[in-house]
Amino acid sequence: MTINRQRLLSTLVEPAETKLLLIVLDGLGGLPVEELGWRTELEAARTPNLDELARRSALGLAYPVGHGITPGSSPGHMALFGYDPIECEIGRGVLEAIGIGLELTGNDVAIRANFATAERRDGDWIVTDRRAGRIPTSECQRLCDLLQSSIERIDDVEVIVRPVKEHRFVVVFRGEGLGDAVNDTDPQAVGVPALAPKGEDEASERTAGLAARFIEKAAMLLRGEERANFVLLRGFSKVPRLPSIGELFKLNPCAIAVYPMYRGLAKLVGMKLIDVSGEGIEDEIEALRSHYGEFDYFFVHIKPTDSRGEDGDALGKVRVIEEFDEHLPKVLELNPDVLVITSDHSTPSVWRAHSWHPVPFLLHSKWIIPESDASGFNERACARGMLGHFQMIETMSLMLAHGGRLQKFRA
Repeated sequence: MTINRQRLLSTLVEPAETKLLLIVLDGLGGLPVEELGWRTELEAARTPNLDELARRSALGLAYPVGHGITPGSSPGHMALFGYDPIECEIGRGVLEAIGIGLELTGNDVAIRANFATAERRDGDWIVTDRRAGRIPTSECQRLCDLLQSSIERIDDVEVIVRPVKEHRFVVVFRGEGLGDAVNDTDPQAVGVPALAPKGEDEASERTAGLAARFIEKAAMLLRGEERANFVLLRGFSKVPRLPSIGELFKLNPCAIAVYPMYRGLAKLVGMKLIDVSGEGIEDEIEALRSHYGEFDYFFVHIKPTDSRGEDGDALGKVRVIEEFDEHLPKVLELNPDVLVITSDHSTPSVWRAHSWHPVPFLLHSKWIIPESDASGFNERACARGMLGHFQMIETMSLMLAHGGRLQKFRA
């Protein structure tokens, strides 16, 4: 859906009383795994509720950006929300910062950062663990306090350091004349040197210089730490201007997510953020049930499927899928008019990272032809489904149509 098609969709939208529910199992898609009998995690998981629902729904495979293109989390979610993921590019730093409640100005450059483990060799920092063993959030808080108290400014630029979750934290450079066209310093691999920050233009080169000095100062302050003795910077970005989902699609939307980045993304497109009492799947579903009468569009984000995939933990990913299946009946009791269960991208545990593979997609409403012969909800069944293979950006138009919220296009 290009920007022009998004505008067209916006002109066709009409209000309705229907409820639309989007559940995103982050990184859900997989590939066959030997220890699972050459099945994907979704195929290996025992999911009687999902399988039964699949036979009463329409199935398909969705491409987050395009064939062969591996998406980050931001492009996948933007597509799900009805925004062109190529035209509406959003940096991870902004999403993390907004997600933890930081109010950003137009002069800010926000950066998503990792505490990492590295060794100094021949003048280079060799990364040995990109996530510092996934240190607990309390440890992240302590280290951020250390950095913040010691690095309040670099020259005339204010430096803001805030913890996020586990090894993740946010750095914001606040000052005049800063650009965000700076490369990540995370090499996305271990046993190799961290990358030097470089800017693509004069303003971004200034930001890159600040980043290099911040990394140097941080390494000095962290030199006595056993695991988190280094920092990696990613997603240099400034706040974009986007029309909200409410404006575009006449919806009253909310988001239920635990991880700050996804809360930031939802807030950026105008969703009301719902507080969750805990961090489990059950906690998120209870939050959904508690606020179901207040909104007409719900985005529920479930993270651990992606985390287990990135860790190469096939059995762990299976367990997360099975846990979601156990709680699915509580979702179905709400009887939403439109229910979509899908993902923002695939994270096969054998790949240990995001991949370009399409993601399983389930659409349930009273206006579908049910997949009564489907084997269940999995990649192979979805590949044969009624929805076919399509671009993920069509998700919003499908949900609006099945919710009775789109007028006819022309006579």
